[in-house]
Amino acid sequence: MVTLNNDDMSPVINRLRRAQGQIGGVIRLIEEGRDCKDVVTQLAAVNRALDRAGFAIVSSGLRECLSSPEGINAEDQATMEKLFLTLA
Repeated sequence: MVTLNNDDMSPVINRLRRAQGQIGGVIRLIEEGRDCKDVVTQLAAVNRALDRAGFAIVSSGLRECLSSPEGINAEDQATMEKLFLTLA
């Protein structure tokens, strides 16, 4: 099982909170009947923020696996690869 380093998660949590605010902004844009371009631009920004958060989580997990005294086992390696490919 790959556990996450809490110190690494602080920036991820901040990024997710910003994305949460951006999603609220997208909802407001739609409710206000704003231009399609504005809505899609904000959605793209949310997607990038979520992707970056996901990659930061995978990166943290990989660091934890690689720094483990016993190294990375085959099951954890397969899990991390699958998580990475899920985001790619």
